Amino acid sequence: PHRSPALTKAVENISPLTLSPEHEKPMGSWTSDEIRNAVTESVMLTWAPGKARHSTPIITHGEGVYLFDDKGNKFLDWTSQAVCSNIGYTIPEDVIEGTVRQMKELPFVYGGLGITEVRARLCKLMTEILPGDLQGMVFPSSGSEANEAAIMMARRYTGKYKVINWYRGYHGGTTGSQQATGDFRRWFGGDHVPGFVKAFHPYPLFFDLAGETEEERTQMALNMLEEQVLNEGPDTVALIQLESVIGGGGVVVPPEGYMQGVRAICDKYDILMHCDEVMVGFGRCGELFGFQNYRGVIPDIVTAAKGLSSAVLPLSLCATRKHIMDDFENKPLGWGSTYQAHPVAMACAYENVKYLIKNDVIGHVKRLQPVFENAMKTISETHPCIKQYRQIGMFGCFDVHAPDGANPQLQHTAIDKAFIEYKKAYTANGLIGLLRPPHLHISPPLTITEDELLDGFERQDKALYTLDEALGF
Repeated sequence: PHRSPALTKAVENISPLTLSPEHEKPMGSWTSDEIRNAVTESVMLTWAPGKARHSTPIITHGEGVYLFDDKGNKFLDWTSQAVCSNIGYTIPEDVIEGTVRQMKELPFVYGGLGITEVRARLCKLMTEILPGDLQGMVFPSSGSEANEAAIMMARRYTGKYKVINWYRGYHGGTTGSQQATGDFRRWFGGDHVPGFVKAFHPYPLFFDLAGETEEERTQMALNMLEEQVLNEGPDTVALIQLESVIGGGGVVVPPEGYMQGVRAICDKYDILMHCDEVMVGFGRCGELFGFQNYRGVIPDIVTAAKGLSSAVLPLSLCATRKHIMDDFENKPLGWGSTYQAHPVAMACAYENVKYLIKNDVIGHVKRLQPVFENAMKTISETHPCIKQYRQIGMFGCFDVHAPDGANPQLQHTAIDKAFIEYKKAYTANGLIGLLRPPHLHISPPLTITEDELLDGFERQDKALYTLDEALGF
């Protein structure tokens, strides 16, 4: 009879369990060399090549809107890291105390085995502050997971399977959410997961929609979307899933009337509408949620993450309307996670959201919005490398162009040497943040003061002279 292969490359897999002396040192006492050696040996990166870990700064602590490295440098966080550290680094005592209290009293309950008070409280709070009847709640750990839950929810509720997303949008790095993504990160997974359809945003990169006015071009974009739905088959489309404001793809705000038109198409063809608020939820765009900037629009599903806990602990949200929630009374959602509704993370988020409301952080964003926009306008008029800018709330983006008007780089291509020089100047001027050429994002912590905001723009202004020169202006 046939014999399967025998193991020939046996490796000893049991060794004494001991702690090396380095682990007995107090946290914060490792030297920079000790940290670098451990990073070289064992750390992997995600969206960047692994070699970048050798030059990634060692961050030691934060205070207010500033981060500090092991060399004593002080950086103004100009993008709230990944647009998530929304209240900066001096965490309110209520957030710390609420989180520690939960950790001491009940650090974990699996969501299917028991209900905690903090879970009930956070659900009630979200129901109170979300508009309409968005009241069915699950709390995964990341934005990607929240979007996976949304996709599964839509498919099981409608009995349909296709999901329409936008090019240039981003929805996550897990299987479904990565396939839903409309930028280059989708390609990493092979771009072969069925059931996902891409649509053009109303602001394409290399062509203009027909129409003499913005209103006519918006209608053309909606006509394109409706025709795509018809060609795909309305009876096969479960979900239209889009970012309320495209974030990583350049802070692209839909034109007036567009989101209302998407809602109307969904209503006409019995398709669920999902607004991905992972990046912009909880005040980034001047309202509690980004979709609230579009009058009259209530999505069927909303996801959020980063601002929910201001990145103090990992937690996300997937909320749905009551009739969809009710549909799952007698059947499972079909999505789950061990750490869904983690009590400690929920305690952190609960106090964070209360802090945002009690301290009128969203009102603060609205008050600073004119200052923010005026600074962007001034910089765009000063630097020839800036083609245009977009801004909503405390979220902005400059688009960079070359002297001949061409796009100097697309997001999926290797970073151009001009942007390498710009990044050096950006760092030298005391800024830290994400760089996504040809887009230059600005999204500081929502708690930034006016003086700190203007200081940040002054630092960026200085760095942009290097980009002007590097591009040949």
